[in-house]
Amino acid sequence: MRLPVFEMFYSVQGEGENTGMPAYFVRLAGCNVACPFCDEKKAWSKDNSKLMDTAEIVDTILKSKAKNVVITGGEPTIYDLTELTEKLKEKNIKIFLETSGVNEVRGLFSHITLSPKQHLLPLCKKDSDYSKEVFASRVDSLKVVISSKSDFAFAERMKDCLKKESSCSLFLQPEWNRKETIIPEIIDYIKQHPEWNLSLQTHKYINVK
Repeated sequence: MRLPVFEMFYSVQGEGENTGMPAYFVRLAGCNVACPFCDEKKAWSKDNSKLMDTAEIVDTILKSKAKNVVITGGEPTIYDLTELTEKLKEKNIKIFLETSGVNEVRGLFSHITLSPKQHLLPLCKKDSDYSKEVFASRVDSLKVVISSKSDFAFAERMKDCLKKESSCSLFLQPEWNRKETIIPEIIDYIKQHPEWNLSLQTHKYINVK
């Protein structure tokens, strides 16, 4: 199977639950979400990608000695990732997925981070406008980008979709271009709602990929 790869690089995870973790990033091209604040808009189009066999992707990763792989986008769940993730798992590599949750998840993952967007909600169950049939039981981290005070209510609705017994980690992350004004608001909110944690895009602060 061939996948459209926008870029691949070895770095550290900059945000969320696994901040600081060394990981090989596989950014797939193509997106059916198109967030207005996206900082990787070039990855929306497959025209900006290279078609690579899953075996070639895995071989490239193995040369780096990486033990963790983050599959991101664009929106990576456009594609069936079963073959790629099976090959990675055979090599004892942990696989992390970052997704908005708008598509069915196909593949084997050690950790799934759901970052839902208000303009295109995660796939819904028939009985709810806000629950995600796959992620309700599989999501490991919920990360909501905050650009204004109104986004806190959305974050709470997304949290309420999780199963009550879920051990999912909860993160609020400032929209990068609003960080100076919104970080104080997030900190105040977290202090009042301590089930949430602050996520920062530390890779941008330290100027690494």
